[in-house]
Amino acid sequence: MFQENLFTFSIVILLNIYRIHMKNKHSYFSLPGICALISFLFVQCQTIPENVKAVENFDQSRYLGKWYEIARFDFKFEKNLKNTTATYSLNKDGSIKVVNTGFDTVERKQKEAVGKAKFVNEPTQGMLKVSFFGPFYSGYNVIALDSAYQYALIAGKNLDYLWILSRTPNLPDQIKREYLVKAKEAGYDLNKLIWVQQDSVK
Repeated sequence: MFQENLFTFSIVILLNIYRIHMKNKHSYFSLPGICALISFLFVQCQTIPENVKAVENFDQSRYLGKWYEIARFDFKFEKNLKNTTATYSLNKDGSIKVVNTGFDTVERKQKEAVGKAKFVNEPTQGMLKVSFFGPFYSGYNVIALDSAYQYALIAGKNLDYLWILSRTPNLPDQIKREYLVKAKEAGYDLNKLIWVQQDSVK
């Protein structure tokens, strides 16, 4: 896969740097530093959990628009948020603009995060990476999607990140059951799933 090839290529470059270091005692590079760089690159290259597959025949144009967050694995950037939504649109450079919003129930105010997403491989595969902090990307993988593009199951870079999205604030029971089964089979701990309060439709 692309990320595996990138990781291998990065290691080759770093090993060549280390060879230069061994020949030049004045080199700024050290073995611990190179090991740290390799570890960092490995984490950055991970975009999808093992044994989880992104959907094929993905249609970017149909996926754009507003989605309601129905459920998620909670993490610090979404902690205490309700009425959360994600809106996707095209940037001029071809990347996807990501606008996440939600109401913080503790601070009592609306929050917004703007980022961008790019495809990891072909745009017909629902495997993307998203960034809200400059060059740092994380996995965004569409692993289940209905034919009408109304409901989506999203996997992050590992089993600590999972989302269920819908075009409306409600999710049909059948879709809910299907997505929960798929997530459990992939290795996700469903006890960590938080069902998002959606009480203000705009």
